[in-house]
Amino acid sequence: MLLLKLLQSLFKALHSEGTPGQVAAGIALGSILGLTPLLNLHNLAIVALILLFNVSVPGALLGWALFLPLGFALDSLFDALGRRLLLETPALVPLWTSLADTPIIALTSFNNTVVLGSLVVALLGFGPIWLGSRWAVRRYRETIGQRVKQSSAYRALTASRLYGVYRLFRPDS
Repeated sequence: MLLLKLLQSLFKALHSEGTPGQVAAGIALGSILGLTPLLNLHNLAIVALILLFNVSVPGALLGWALFLPLGFALDSLFDALGRRLLLETPALVPLWTSLADTPIIALTSFNNTVVLGSLVVALLGFGPIWLGSRWAVRRYRETIGQRVKQSSAYRALTASRLYGVYRLFRPDS
């Protein structure tokens, strides 16, 4: 069932009225949610950006779903990078000390090596993910998007969503 929801989200994002840049921005912002530990203050800011700006929410959900397993798989790399930035780089110690003393920033868990390492990687990957996603969405829409819309599999996926809505409103027998 989860795979069906992911496929529906993928098709909804790719065939939405949004521009390729809007879909790509959603995917890139969703990748930050997927790569970093979810319950952190910076992710609240990312969710606010997704909701406030004109980006594709299905694209963000797709980016989150695609990058979440990668985030778990790369935790040891994130920990090593965060450890290097927090503990093994003496030039950055005054920065971390001042951030830890700042009231709101102290709530972001930047003193956690995994959080810091994953956020650095996610922010560095934002641009390439956005560019690659924009290219991929544009290419998809130019080449096979119309054929997919006419396929029976696409109609079945979109119809299953309609059937779900129908089940909500049908009277019980």
